[in-house]
Order: sequence, then structure tokens, then C-alpha cells
Amino acid sequence: MEVLEKIEIEGFVTWMGDDRIVRTVVKPGIDIGISEARKNSEIVNSLIVEGKSPLIVDNRKIKSITKEARDHFSIKDRETNVSAIAIIIGSSLSRMIANFYLGINKPKIPVKLFNSEEKAVKWCKTFN
Repeated sequence: MEVLEKIEIEGFVTWMGDDRIVRTVVKPGIDIGISEARKNSEIVNSLIVEGKSPLIVDNRKIKSITKEARDHFSIKDRETNVSAIAIIIGSSLSRMIANFYLGINKPKIPVKLFNSEEKAVKWCKTFN
């Protein structure tokens, strides 16, 4: 996969690949608040110049995320260019917490948890 454009901000590195999948990686040890969440969402949407594209979020190294940021990422009260979200997680505890959160918040687009990028990419390609 060739990287078409890559943007780095506090908390995230985000890019669009030539496969039309946006990827964002949470930097190690970062506490994600609402300002970081909003800024990264703006970047993700700016990378999708035509139609909608899926997003892979690698949060295996995240330290913490506020409730306000989680609510923002659920995309319930805002427009987005993202068609689906694959979240790469690093532990069984992360999966349990994420499933609980997704069950309560019910995002308006498909969201699925993965243990590997390879499986996340395969799933995302069905939304391209």
C-alpha cells in the first residue's frame, strides 16, 4: 500500500492509502481528550476527497480516552465521510470495554473490533 498523504498531530498519525482506506494510529501513552478527537476527525474527513471511505483506528498503545472523546468518535451527532470503522485493539480487556461502549452508544456506521491490521483491511475493503 502506498501512502498518499500523511498528517501527524498531537496524539495521532493519520494517512490515506492508495487502497482508499484511511488509517489513524494513536501515539503511545497518549490521553485522548475532546480537542484531540475533534482535530483528528477533521483530518480524517479532509483526507477523503470523494465519496466515503472506511477508517482503521489502531489504538493498541492508547493510555486513556475521555467520555467526551468517545462520544465524539461514536459519530452520532455529526456528519462524517467515513463509511465504516475498524478498531485494532490489543487485549481481551480492551475488547470487553470497547464492546460494552459500542453496545451503549450504537454508532450510525458499522464498527468492528480486530486483533490484526490484516483482518481489519479485509473487512474495510467491503465498504470501499
